[in-house]
Amino acid sequence: MTRPVLIVAGWLFTVLGAIGLVLPVMPGTVFLILAAWCFSRSSPRFEAWLTGHPKLGPHVLRWRETGAIARRAKLLACGSMAASFLLLTLTSAPPIALATTALCLIASGAYVASRPER
Repeated sequence: MTRPVLIVAGWLFTVLGAIGLVLPVMPGTVFLILAAWCFSRSSPRFEAWLTGHPKLGPHVLRWRETGAIARRAKLLACGSMAASFLLLTLTSAPPIALATTALCLIASGAYVASRPER
């Protein structure tokens, strides 16, 4: 039961990752890393296809080898998180939602910022 779910999730993440590599407002590499993780646990054939793909594979391989995130990607990720939080503050979200979101975004931003650069 788990294998088919991981394969479907892997393909969904692959499509989202490919879209993200074309659209500047969507993170592509994150989805490709998730796809590779799903495939590594469900289909060695699909994992080999993804890591060997000339356009998609290098992003996954670079992450696996160094865990590096490019400076531009770090800035875009952290900037997007900050902008998202600012938009959330303009809504009628309860204070607990704002605090929880802030903590999650701060933790995520700290992780992204702590990764080495290529």
